[in-house]
Amino acid sequence: MTDVTSAKTARRPHHWRRDLIELAALFTAVVVADTIAKTVVRGAEGPYMLVFSAIALIATATFHTWWARRHSHAPPAGDPGGSGTTPLPPATDDRSGAPENGTASDDPAETALWRMRTTVRDTPGSLAALCTALAHHRVDILTLQTHPLAEGTVDEFLLRAPAGLQAADLSREIAGAGGRNTWIERADAHDLVDTPTRLLGLATRTALDAAELPLALRQLLGRCRIHSLPAVSLTGRPTGETAPVEGVLEETVIRLRDPNGGVLTIERPHLPFTPTEFARARALVELDARLGPRIPRSQDVLTLPEGNEITVRRADQRDLVAARAMHDRCSARTLALRYHGPIGDADRYLDHLLSPRFGRTLAVQTASGRLVALGHLLWDGDETEVALMVEDDWQRRGIGAELLGRLVAMAVEARCESVYAVTQSSNTGMVAAMRSLNLPLDYQIEEGTLVITARLATAPAPARSRLPLGER
Repeated sequence: MTDVTSAKTARRPHHWRRDLIELAALFTAVVVADTIAKTVVRGAEGPYMLVFSAIALIATATFHTWWARRHSHAPPAGDPGGSGTTPLPPATDDRSGAPENGTASDDPAETALWRMRTTVRDTPGSLAALCTALAHHRVDILTLQTHPLAEGTVDEFLLRAPAGLQAADLSREIAGAGGRNTWIERADAHDLVDTPTRLLGLATRTALDAAELPLALRQLLGRCRIHSLPAVSLTGRPTGETAPVEGVLEETVIRLRDPNGGVLTIERPHLPFTPTEFARARALVELDARLGPRIPRSQDVLTLPEGNEITVRRADQRDLVAARAMHDRCSARTLALRYHGPIGDADRYLDHLLSPRFGRTLAVQTASGRLVALGHLLWDGDETEVALMVEDDWQRRGIGAELLGRLVAMAVEARCESVYAVTQSSNTGMVAAMRSLNLPLDYQIEEGTLVITARLATAPAPARSRLPLGER
């Protein structure tokens, strides 16, 4: 309920003065009418006075009607709502002080998204000073996170700024408002999701697929390098790598115990980690450890040109025995083209390659269940490698191109900027498969080895299978 009362129903106080004034006006009107009547009847100028009175009455009535229409419904000065209240100022965003509507930042074609992090003193008014500096440049604050520290507070913003505003100008203004150790980089539409929703999404992806943990950590912490150091080397010897159960935070380095054994090391030299980020990363790793090995069980049944059906599915370390059996059926040339080293060491790499911690693996099996091809998408720091191997008897049937297309689609979904393949110039099948992607390619020869890099910035949405789907 409010204290405002309708003008139609409000009772006005009754005053005796009003009655006296009305009675006096009535008496005056009677006297004037009697005087005019006697003048008209008895005087020689009576008819003229009657005409002039009629004209004056008509003019007065016309003026009153015009005045009433112009002013009777206008609200009081300074009251746009007609309720007698003080007008409100234009609506503003309470975080930055910039108007919600009518600013340049409302036009997506003229604005840019930025992620900014700065450290301020933990004192009243420090955040207000930052918001004032941003509002001065018509910058809208979309999201804000605070990371309390012992020596201050780290404020992390997602900003929408005029396209002409440069990062250097923004940093200078923030420094003048009391910010220090400021870090700014361009953001994109994926950053528009609020933090709790983004964390839940990353946890869901991690729960569904063990290979998502490195990607989830990278998206959680921004630009960083993630190294998985196993507890046992490829030769079977202990590496001695270990970390406390609770993990270690050392400014720009986070060390966590890998659920598969060994250590997960996360490095971000350009920006120290906060205790909040460390706690979030540890929670994701603990979730992965509790759920154990897991990969999506979806699979596609495809039909080869000659009519044979094959199944494409995800693979992990549980397929190690079948993968070694495929190695035994492959020729020395096929193994040499794939591993670029001694053929006898090929089996040593399989446990590493099939681990979801290092990437994703696709396997192709026949109707009888035999494994005949493997495709790997491997996380290599900031880069991503693709690798293929198809058993000799199943080569040149489109299997390699099918696997490569699916691996690239996975890389696009993981927001990778590029993928590269390491092969030899004599491996015409791999070169042809990379060219069939219809993506910009870079070729580089390193010590006799051909490195082909595909840029994914212009990659289309994941395409349908190049082979026809069979009966599921």
